[in-house]
Parts: sequence; C-alpha cells; structure tokens
Amino acid sequence: MSRFIESILIPTDGSDGALAGAKRGIALASLTAADLHVLSVVKPRLSIADFDEVEQPPLEERATEAVEEIAGLAAAYDDDLDVTTRVREGTPFQSIREYANRREIDVIAMGTKGHTDLDNVFLGSVTENVLRTARKPVLAVPPNAVEAGIDDVRFDRLLLPTDGSDGAAIATEWGIALAARLESSVHTLYSIDTSPFIDTRERDEVLDALEQSGEEAIDAVRERGEEAAVSVSDSIVTGSPVVEITAYASEHDVDLIVMGTHGWTGIGQWFLGSVTENVARQTDVPVFCVPVSAESP
Repeated sequence: MSRFIESILIPTDGSDGALAGAKRGIALASLTAADLHVLSVVKPRLSIADFDEVEQPPLEERATEAVEEIAGLAAAYDDDLDVTTRVREGTPFQSIREYANRREIDVIAMGTKGHTDLDNVFLGSVTENVLRTARKPVLAVPPNAVEAGIDDVRFDRLLLPTDGSDGAAIATEWGIALAARLESSVHTLYSIDTSPFIDTRERDEVLDALEQSGEEAIDAVRERGEEAAVSVSDSIVTGSPVVEITAYASEHDVDLIVMGTHGWTGIGQWFLGSVTENVARQTDVPVFCVPVSAESP
C-alpha cells in the first residue's frame, strides 16, 4: 500500500497526557514511515502583570524542553524518523490546527489531558476544540492508555463503529486503510439505540427498520474490507452507542477505535459531536477520530 500517512503532528505540553499521545504518534510514524512534527504552544501573556519573575524555568523554556523530550524519545525508538520541533505562541487549539493545515499534516496525535495552568495544551476543551475544528484525523489518547514504552504500543485490533452516514464512510476508509497497512484485524459495530422510543409498540415497530439499516451499514464496511483484502467481523447490538462502543473495546482488548466525528443528526444518530467526545472521555482506548471533511487515505 502507498504511504498514505506522510506526516504526523504531536502537540505537547510536557505532561503525562502529552506523553501518552506522543508514544502512540511515534509508534504510528515508525510503522507508516511518516515524518514527525512536535509542537508546543505557549499562551500569550496578556499584560506585564502576567510575567512571573520568580518562575523557573519560564514558559518558553519549558515548552522547548517538552518538544525536545518527545524528539529524543522518537530518535531513541527509531533513528530513521525525520523529526521537526517547533514552539509557538498563541491559542493552543488554533495554533495546532493552523500548523497542521500549513504543513499539510496527515494525522494529529495528542493526549486528552495535560497541564491545568496557563500554558495548558490539552485540558478538556482544547482537545475537544481540535476534534471539532480540525480537518485532519486526530488520534486522541486518554491518560489511562499510557504504556511502559513505545515498544508496547499495538495496533493489532481495530474497532470500527458505523451508522451508515457520510461521516462513518470516511472513517471506514481510514480504518480499513490503517488495517491494511498495519496488518490489523477489524471488527465493525452497529448499535441500535431504542431509548428515544418510550412506547413499547412504537419501539417494536421501528426495530426491524433499524436492524435493516444496521445490516446495510455493516455490509458497506465489509465490502470496503474485501476491496483492501482486510477481513472484517461484525456485531449488531442494542443500547447506547457510547456504552456499547466503550464496553466492546474494553471487553475485547481493542487497540484502537476508529470513528467519524459527524454522523446522523436524527433518531439513531451516533457521532455528531457529543458521542465521539463522550467515547474519547470514557474509554481507556485511543480513538482515531476522522472528520467528514478529511481527505480519503
């Protein structure tokens, strides 16, 4: 397969959360022969009162140390990796997004938690803002996914949820491409959420239609897998998508969840905004989030 991931951006603030994202990003870069970019963003001080003369070391120095730490990890793991380091001043999520767009980055790999002080990169809303606004796939790595070393990172088992939407379709393309490149197994999951239907009769009436939609969505993933010579297993379950996705990933030792960030907006919706974010918050498995605007791999 062609080199469909040519560059990966790793934002860092020097925290353990950033390190979790960096380990996954470095491992993925090594497996795909991608160039690495390591970026630390320092928020601009608003006034002279914001300067802390006794702070040691200053924010800029800490940012430089943070990117050099990740660059050192990358070099120690795979000395063939081409690593570029940068420190920027600005609003974190905007700087990350703009850097990715200017440098034509293919994937952003970042932790979901970081420092809680003024120079934070990852604290809650920043990661979510990157997920909502980036036009590139984002590999979001929760703190609990920290491994002892990069050698322990695995991409052997991929979970590919689907709802049959355009957002799920582009995520499927990326998920199958990753599986083909990384020689991973793929399981696709469709969840029938009947919670909006209070009346039992109404719920029973729509259940058959939702099951049919699920079969069609899964067939689309399976066909894509056959085209790429990737074997795909599948399940249709009943329940909340967030609960079912996180439970399946935990129970089956999934290494990576690949999801679209936009899906259906009506009854039975999966991915629109809050669902992908809730999965990323609640799971201890990295989530490869693909925006509907992403280019095909």
